[in-house]
Amino acid sequence: QQPRSITATTNSPALQEETPGQEPRERHLVKRSTYCCAGWFPFHGRCFRYNPTALSWAAAERSCQALGGNLASIHNLLEYHAVQYVVMRACHRNRPTWVGGSDAQEEKKWLWTDGSPFDYVFWSAGEPNNHGGKQHCLRMNHGGDLAWDDVQCWVKAPSVCAKRS
Repeated sequence: QQPRSITATTNSPALQEETPGQEPRERHLVKRSTYCCAGWFPFHGRCFRYNPTALSWAAAERSCQALGGNLASIHNLLEYHAVQYVVMRACHRNRPTWVGGSDAQEEKKWLWTDGSPFDYVFWSAGEPNNHGGKQHCLRMNHGGDLAWDDVQCWVKAPSVCAKRS
């Protein structure tokens, strides 16, 4: 399988030396790419990969770390749809899948395993509910709305990993 790449074109100062205090006279177009190895899907500076093996949340995170990443963090609806696309492309349905959110350290304080801010949520109605006091891990594609659910971390599910390109 060939590597995948997305290219964005931006203005960049001219490559020639410029005199301090003067505006650049020319601007050149420079390609900036999100490059991902085969098996990874590029999106906005990160690479995503679906792992179909059903693992516990902790085992899925370790598997992602072995590949140089973490379970995926999600920061907006567009990114969520991209992660859903990665799942759909691999298994042709919206299968419930682990991503990197957890409130295991402190109840109701959700964190991403990659350390990024937990700045977007897409919970199903009534979630997260910590049913039975033991649901601390985030699984996507839950229910009819294909949103998020908090689930017991020992449950086995496929996962999506992410890493910087």
